[in-house]
Amino acid sequence: MSEGSWYVYVLGSLTDPRRLYVGLTKDLRGRLRGHNAGQVTHTSKFRPWQTETAIAFRLKPRAVAFEKYLKSHSGRAFAKKHF
Repeated sequence: MSEGSWYVYVLGSLTDPRRLYVGLTKDLRGRLRGHNAGQVTHTSKFRPWQTETAIAFRLKPRAVAFEKYLKSHSGRAFAKKHF
């Protein structure tokens, strides 16, 4: 992927496989390190995390819209079924 990509990612908890977390970043590896280091309050309780899927977008507005969808009720159902 290019340097300018935005990533919408889905993390899965290794301690509670039912837990998924959806986020947006330009630095996928660094963001995963931050989640696993406890730097994100929403994910610190269910560490460690692994990347289930990540989708690259060239344009930030499209990435933001997809992240918002995945955080909706129907988007969460979609993510659980497909990721």
